[in-house]
Amino acid sequence: MAVASATPGSIFWKQLPFSLLVLILFCDACQKISLQVPSHLRAEALVGKVNLKECLQSASLIQSSDPDFRILEDGSIYTTRDLVLSSEKKSFSILLSDSQGRGRKEIEIVLEAGGKKTPRRHMKDTVLRRSKRRWAPIPCSLMENSLGPFPQHVQQVQSDAAQNYTIFYSISGPGVDKEPFNLFFIDKDTGDIFCTRSIDREQYQEFPIYAYATTADGYAPEYPLPLVFKVEDDNDNAPYFESKVTVFTVPENCRTGTSVGKVTAIDLDEPDTLHTRLRYKILQQIPNNPRHFTVHPDTGVITTTTPLLDREKCDTYKLIMEVRDMGGQPFGLFNTGTITISLEDENDNAPYFTETSYTVEVEENRIDVEILRMAVHDHDLPNTPHSRAVYQILQGNENGTFKISTDPNTNEAVLCVVKPLNYEVNRQVVLKIGVLNEAQFAKAVNSKTTTTMCTTIVTVKVINIHEGPECQPPVKVIQSEDCLPAGTELLGYKAVDPERGTGENLRYKKIGDEDNWFEINEYTGDLKTVKVLDRESTFVKNNQYNVSVIAFDADGRSCTGTLVVLLEDKNDHPPQIKEKELTICRHDKDFAVLEPIDQDGPDNGPPFQFILDNSASKLWTVETRDGKTAILRGQQDLDYNYYTVPIQIKDRHGASATEMLSVRVCDCTIPSECRMPAKLPREATLANVFLGKWAILAMMLGSVLLLCILFTCFCVTVKKTVKKCFPEDVAQQNLIVSNTEGPGEEVMDANIRLATQTSNICDTNMSVGTLGGQGVKTQQSFEMVKGGYTLDANKGGGHQTLESVKGVTDTGRYTYSDWHNFTQPRLGEESIRGHTLVKN
Repeated sequence: MAVASATPGSIFWKQLPFSLLVLILFCDACQKISLQVPSHLRAEALVGKVNLKECLQSASLIQSSDPDFRILEDGSIYTTRDLVLSSEKKSFSILLSDSQGRGRKEIEIVLEAGGKKTPRRHMKDTVLRRSKRRWAPIPCSLMENSLGPFPQHVQQVQSDAAQNYTIFYSISGPGVDKEPFNLFFIDKDTGDIFCTRSIDREQYQEFPIYAYATTADGYAPEYPLPLVFKVEDDNDNAPYFESKVTVFTVPENCRTGTSVGKVTAIDLDEPDTLHTRLRYKILQQIPNNPRHFTVHPDTGVITTTTPLLDREKCDTYKLIMEVRDMGGQPFGLFNTGTITISLEDENDNAPYFTETSYTVEVEENRIDVEILRMAVHDHDLPNTPHSRAVYQILQGNENGTFKISTDPNTNEAVLCVVKPLNYEVNRQVVLKIGVLNEAQFAKAVNSKTTTTMCTTIVTVKVINIHEGPECQPPVKVIQSEDCLPAGTELLGYKAVDPERGTGENLRYKKIGDEDNWFEINEYTGDLKTVKVLDRESTFVKNNQYNVSVIAFDADGRSCTGTLVVLLEDKNDHPPQIKEKELTICRHDKDFAVLEPIDQDGPDNGPPFQFILDNSASKLWTVETRDGKTAILRGQQDLDYNYYTVPIQIKDRHGASATEMLSVRVCDCTIPSECRMPAKLPREATLANVFLGKWAILAMMLGSVLLLCILFTCFCVTVKKTVKKCFPEDVAQQNLIVSNTEGPGEEVMDANIRLATQTSNICDTNMSVGTLGGQGVKTQQSFEMVKGGYTLDANKGGGHQTLESVKGVTDTGRYTYSDWHNFTQPRLGEESIRGHTLVKN
């Protein structure tokens, strides 16, 4: 199957050779030129050659109206892509112009497709014959926005199978049975394809469809033929700027050729064609005089043409710009837009004072008071670092008496007095003040400014005020020896009356003396010690003791000063050990570390010397470690006990003291684990024990109380009558003392008998004297018998026995319960009486 042209009388083409037939024509200049070419042209193929110099001798710009062709300087015409000529003729123009744009010529080129046509045959023979098929796609193009008439013939497809069959043709794809529907249709008998309406390339760039060849019974002798209908672009879209209003910024006073910005436009037509070849142009500048900007026609980059951009004269420019396609040709489509260019401020204007000099008055001794405000002008942008002022006092403020600052709201200079002025010393001060901006000054190209700082003169007149005494300097230092005795006079603090220049008629008073070391002379301010000065006192810091003094005149005006007494160290304190109770744990280490301290200064302190007493050196050794500490170690394995170790410690100048250390040698790992009971050390003697007055008084009172108790006991003993009696068979009697309520194991019911069954061996009468004025007298009679006891209790003249208690006359044995009931109340009664005597 092959594709034929759509013109009448078209024929079938044989297969073309690979090389193209090139026709080179040299014709009359600027006339219409026709070239015969194949219907299918490959990309970068030579189409023909024309003589351009005969048309325009000095052609500097050579352009083609059709982007499918490009023209070389020698007149050669080449294709830019694969082309299929859909009609018999295709025309385009070659545009020529000189460098100045005055001479313009146009050459019209007409391409004509040539070849043979083979007549169509219907299937009449009964015998089928095989033939070579040419069923291949041939590209085809459609013109965008075609005016018709419609339906417009596009292309014809035919199959070689039509020689043997009656073939019916059909198509499918976008534009047929897909969006956009019914744009194309085909004559089923002839294979002619038609377009029904115009096409917008910006919506559909091409249409890939398929052509089908089938017989009446549905047999398909050919594969589907893919066809691509490309829509040729028509310049129907004008370019437009991306943003309707574009804003660029550029610094003022910039150099010529500074890039301001780049404008961009959009053209919806086919890219990389003449239809989208854009050119930019500035139509108008507002304000228009002078012109400061230009634009590159191809890139759209806006640049400055002068260095005279001054924001203070004009801070904003507007450019009315045009963008046109077709390479800027007059027949090209165009659009306009507005570009706004704002000038950025530069610090090209120095601030200046509104007045060249100022005069102000201020009272002496006034501080932290505002005395003057000065205004400045600056043409740069307000409230920016380019216009905010920075003030400096250039001369006259060597003592730091004045301070100048900037009011952030008004940008004014604020001059203040921060140190008191003295009328007697200086009655007038002249200040030179300068002003700058926060930002560095940038000199403009056209600026005539030679200096960046403006100055002014301020005269400050001091007003005399009668003032009180002055304490200068506020702090005075005097030196004194350590341990200075009481009653020693020292030079005190001296104030001055500024009106007289002396300290006459001034009075002094002490207002600060922490430990009350001094008294002050009211008229001279001199000091006298009332205590011994001690550098090691807690009130002394860094060897200094402070005394505050107030001086006042007859009118009550006063000033305050501080007198610092610097004490020179004296070696008046020997080294001492704070921790005198030490513990040596055998399982940890066999020594103790001695760390003495010396309250004196470093010059009277370490290195220390450690010396053991002769008695202690037999058991102990001491090793000096670093001049500040020492190690105490036993010479042998000592018993776990307490030891008293006398040791003498000397400082570098020989001042010494003997410390009595109590060392505990213990079987432990850490001292807190030691459980050794408290006891006096072995070496402790009575000489080391000192009793206080309260202890002695307590001992005396105790002795008196003991004598009274002994005397009372003696009186009671005298009144006693004791009869001692022993049993006949002493060897068989056992006297058992028991605190239990019941008898022992030997006390059985069989051992308790009636009184009448026992024989009296002895009678014992015990009398208890009168105690505490109670007047209680008790007599008890015990009868002891062999193998048993009989109790006769007489109380208040009454006689009780077991028989009387039980109320029976049975002479038999009594049970243990009877014995218990008889004795228990009486034992309890005797116990109560015993407690009563003890309390009394």
